[in-house]
Amino acid sequence: MSLPKFIVGMLFALAIVVAWSFIEGDSPGTTVLRVVTCAVIIQLGYFLLVFVMVARSVPTSADKVRGAGRNLKADKAAEGEKFGARRSTH
Repeated sequence: MSLPKFIVGMLFALAIVVAWSFIEGDSPGTTVLRVVTCAVIIQLGYFLLVFVMVARSVPTSADKVRGAGRNLKADKAAEGEKFGARRSTH
């Protein structure tokens, strides 16, 4: 779900909570408390959804290429190449 769709859905849900509180004749304080509670629950759910999606994602081909490049550098060092050694050009 994209962020703009999430924001529109969240605002719609909060508008329903405000209408529900108004119809019941609750005080403004109760209405604000309900809206804030609803907003926190929705935000927490969205955060957890995105977190699970990222945690379950499979590495892309670009990540695989970068990982292969790192492995090649490690193989060269294992073959006896010394880092930091200076060689004379004379």
